[in-house]
Amino acid sequence: MALAVASSSTSISGRTFSPSTPSSDLKAPPVGYFRVFDRAHGQIQSQAVTFSQRRSSVKPVNAQSKRNESIVPLAATIVAPEAVEKVEAEDITQLAKGLENASPLEIMDKALEKFGNDIAIAFSGAEDVALIEYAHLTGRPYRVFSLDTGRLNPETYQFFDTVEKHYGIRIEYMFPDAVEVQALVRSKGLFSFYEDGHQECCRVRKVRPLRRALKGLRAWITGQRKDQSPGTRSEIPVVQVDPVFEGLDGGIGSLVKWNPVANVEGRDIWDFLRAMNVPVNSLHSKGYISIGCEPCTRSVLPGQHEREGRWWWEDAKAKECGLHKGNIKQEEGNQSNGNGAAHSNGTATETDIFTSQNLVTLSRTGIENLARLENRHEPWIVVLYAPWCQFCQAMEGSYIELADKLAGSGVKVGKFRADGEQKEFAQNELQLGSFPTILFFPKHSSRPIKYPSEKRDVDSLMAFINALR
Repeated sequence: MALAVASSSTSISGRTFSPSTPSSDLKAPPVGYFRVFDRAHGQIQSQAVTFSQRRSSVKPVNAQSKRNESIVPLAATIVAPEAVEKVEAEDITQLAKGLENASPLEIMDKALEKFGNDIAIAFSGAEDVALIEYAHLTGRPYRVFSLDTGRLNPETYQFFDTVEKHYGIRIEYMFPDAVEVQALVRSKGLFSFYEDGHQECCRVRKVRPLRRALKGLRAWITGQRKDQSPGTRSEIPVVQVDPVFEGLDGGIGSLVKWNPVANVEGRDIWDFLRAMNVPVNSLHSKGYISIGCEPCTRSVLPGQHEREGRWWWEDAKAKECGLHKGNIKQEEGNQSNGNGAAHSNGTATETDIFTSQNLVTLSRTGIENLARLENRHEPWIVVLYAPWCQFCQAMEGSYIELADKLAGSGVKVGKFRADGEQKEFAQNELQLGSFPTILFFPKHSSRPIKYPSEKRDVDSLMAFINALR
């Protein structure tokens, strides 16, 4: 169980937390006291707390060294304030409006104040360590849990240990069911997600363990931000009734989900981590931004979106493992992209991109004819895109520059919008995996060649073309 950490002198909303005289006695203190780790001086201090008789049976700090396998029991390593009564959905809506312009620290403080021992921080081992720092700064008790999928990077496991020592806490780890993992691997192999999608593996290794964890809570805290994933997280509030998972009381509406950094941009998170000298996962220094399981995470290049390093072989607009699948809008009748309205034919209304006099816009018939030709008059390079896709938008400038450079060179530059009704065709006939997909149609071959790299700058694309034409 993760124990709460209070700074040596912290004030939130007029409340001051001052530790008592430091004690060198490392034995478990009597019930009614908890220990505070002073990071500045490397000392452990004891502080008296008042709690109801109902909580008086909770064991004090360090009373048991063995970690619990579940966070379902009310057995935190530190006594927290009595939880309030169940919060109604309309109350949460009003609360979200009231906190819409609040700082992450204010939101974290309110969450911990409201739910006490019945709330915990979900920690993935990435930049969401900022949540733990914010909780630490409130001076309130807090709990932290994490999902150990069995497929994490070694650097992430090392980071877990660093965080535990830095804050003087014990992270509550949740593990997948061994029988389910065994059945999945024996039937489909170790890397089935590359062939049929990541959802099944994530469901076994992440979603079900999370479901078990949340059944022991009334609220949880996540590191979701609006700028993290195109199409899925752009509208998340700072607090909401969880639309997917159930809490301790059971049933829809029994769990509250807090997103304290929802309105914070990634660069501001990193400024905060540096300013507070917070330890970070060493993978970040190797180009990793969004960090998950080792087989499904890779580093990204400068200018690429952080989620482009996750499940890179899949559609960019739905990169969720299932922990936050309530963010993904359901398709009703027509296909919406999650970022705006849609036409009846399933094509979204966003302004088109890749607009240039040197770019040829291909229709379905046009690209079908191009694909059938075995002897073309000139080679073509074509991008399969969706205008709502953030990754497509990011490469718009370099692709237009490429078209300008190739004007009059004998290489045609084209684009084909492959979302909506055209998506299935593009997947089956044009090797579409995720947006954007870039194809080169050689002069004397009917089969297009897929550009394999994530480098979409002009020089890289020119090198690809020159190697083939």
